[in-house]
Amino acid sequence: MTDTLSDLADRLSGCRLCADRFAATATRHSPRPVVWFRPGARLLIASQAPGIRAHEAERPFTDASGRRLRDWLGLSEEAFYDRDRVAIVPMGFCFPGYDAKGGDLPPPAVCRNTWHDAIFEALGQVRLRLYIGGYSQKYHLGVKTGVTETVRNWRDHLPGAIPLPHPSWRNTAWIKRNPWFEDELLPVLRARVAEVMT
Repeated sequence: MTDTLSDLADRLSGCRLCADRFAATATRHSPRPVVWFRPGARLLIASQAPGIRAHEAERPFTDASGRRLRDWLGLSEEAFYDRDRVAIVPMGFCFPGYDAKGGDLPPPAVCRNTWHDAIFEALGQVRLRLYIGGYSQKYHLGVKTGVTETVRNWRDHLPGAIPLPHPSWRNTAWIKRNPWFEDELLPVLRARVAEVMT
């Protein structure tokens, strides 16, 4: 029998598959899956992995990148965190820790391999899917291109999906180098989000 989405969320909340892996990072943290989906969601945000602030708050995008993402989408904080309308399913559900240079480690593949098929089967049809960052785009869209080229070809994925760069402050220079992102993509993104959220 296939698990319901609620069953999966309950099981995922208790996942400790990466306990040894996370204990060996500089942060030496324990797994704390950030689970943010319910049946009936209209908008899917398929992202990379929670950052340290999301890990601590047990709530996705609770930092400057979240503020930027909400601005891109034209959503209030209340609408963005409405689990009945918005599902956030990252490539890794836990903060993966930092590398030697202080950057986020990649999401462990074991997380995706263990949970994604069942979650996406139970989630069913979502009216709009946003694929944020290279890990998500390569996995979900099957592209072999980098983020810039994938996002530049955003029209190829309409109307059901839109690839986006990560909203991190680290990408501010990328946004300035690619003015088409704000001029051409964001107005369409906001219009599509408004359509599916109402």
